[in-house]
Amino acid sequence: MNNSENKKKKLIGSSITVASISILIIIFLATGIWKNFDPKPEEIRAAVIITPREAGLSSANDQDGPAAWNESRTAKIPLEDNETIITVFTRENETYYTEEQFIVFTRISDTAREVFLTYIGFDEQSRRYTRMWDVPAAAARPETISLFSQDLIGDRNNCIIITGMNNQNEHTITIFRKIFPAVNQAYRKIAEIQIDGSIKILETPRTNAYQQGITNGQSFNIAAYGHDNTSNNILDQIETIYSFNPENGQYEQTGISRIPGSQIEQRQLREILSGAPGVFENFINDLWYYVSPQGTVDSKQYLYFNSSSREIIFYGDETQQVFHWQNSTPTRYGLYVRSQNISISTLLRFIDIELESLESIRLRVIEDVQLKITANTTWDGSYRKAGIAMFYQTVPSIKPAKDAFYDSTWGRLQFKKTGEYIITSGSTTRRGHYVFYAVDGQELLELRPTDGYENKNRLVYKAEDAPNSSTLLSPVRIGTAGIQDLFETPVILTPVNND
Repeated sequence: MNNSENKKKKLIGSSITVASISILIIIFLATGIWKNFDPKPEEIRAAVIITPREAGLSSANDQDGPAAWNESRTAKIPLEDNETIITVFTRENETYYTEEQFIVFTRISDTAREVFLTYIGFDEQSRRYTRMWDVPAAAARPETISLFSQDLIGDRNNCIIITGMNNQNEHTITIFRKIFPAVNQAYRKIAEIQIDGSIKILETPRTNAYQQGITNGQSFNIAAYGHDNTSNNILDQIETIYSFNPENGQYEQTGISRIPGSQIEQRQLREILSGAPGVFENFINDLWYYVSPQGTVDSKQYLYFNSSSREIIFYGDETQQVFHWQNSTPTRYGLYVRSQNISISTLLRFIDIELESLESIRLRVIEDVQLKITANTTWDGSYRKAGIAMFYQTVPSIKPAKDAFYDSTWGRLQFKKTGEYIITSGSTTRRGHYVFYAVDGQELLELRPTDGYENKNRLVYKAEDAPNSSTLLSPVRIGTAGIQDLFETPVILTPVNND
């Protein structure tokens, strides 16, 4: 009996032990305690930066808030308590088995909002990630800052580049290059430019021998565009070229030239470029076609800015890309926009938009991407408003240059010369703005409501002449395939005299 009872007790004890071990394993896995035993260096989740609302122009209907476009970044080691991360760039180092990080940050207690770059590398002796050094950068406005790496010199020693705007709304670029032999992974500042216009890296094609790693490539120049103080025309600019000097390892000024701007009535220019909230946004709120260097319009590459929906559409190379319009900062010549791809959250696009004439703008685009994405379309260049003048001539029944009234199934419709429309039906009044343009030779009317649920949608209509000087509006959709008829009941606008 005793032997039987002992065996039974051992069996019960063994079952309890197995059950206890199973429960502990479940708790161990579910609570994440196992992560503490990871032999790899620990990654610490960085705090999300909150950009002050006054740092840039944000739409009142941008419900995502300023923090929505600042994704959490991971840092190999934590920064100090008063340091806030703006952006992080991570890449493999030369050994290819560890990573190195470059972090742009600002100090909360710093009223001047000075921006710094810090480097985190892997220390072989301690077998830990270590913060090696901090250096200041010229940019100061977090919502405009981009951090990326590029081989500017052509020797495959990729430079670290910080672009952004300072507190004077000037464009800045700060470039660091690794020193060999490196002590503590030292980097040297080889260029820093601040200017009231824009800055562009002038990339030139490199040989197949460079692509195959046989020879070095040609170094890229940097162009800075600033105001011509000797001219009375606001749009006249001075172009300054900076080239890399291999003897001292620095970028130096090597050329300067004047670029005449369009001769536009200066009062109109000052109104558009006043920097007042929403003025330049309303100006570019339209469809824009790319203009080739030869001056021809390319209707297969275009941009559509929709400030009310905070959306920017890029169409080129038979591909449509939609970006969320996150933030706008006024510049001397236009607007600096930060946008984020709605499908790929790590793809940011910084767009420097300059006024070229009353019907054209010039773009310089910086891609800030954490994934390796290849795009065939170059967005830099000039863009022209989509066929507004032609539409005015081909649709005489609608004359946006003066007030006009129409009867329709919507009610009484009034077009005002200010670009506004009013629809009155009984006691109900709807308001918004209207835009005329052409796509593929077809005249279009777009209504942009400013109230109600319709504000979330673009209302686009194909405009066609009808009997008795009326206009037939058929609802359509503009997509990558061009104009798509929605086959809905058209609206007839019949002109009336409202005297």
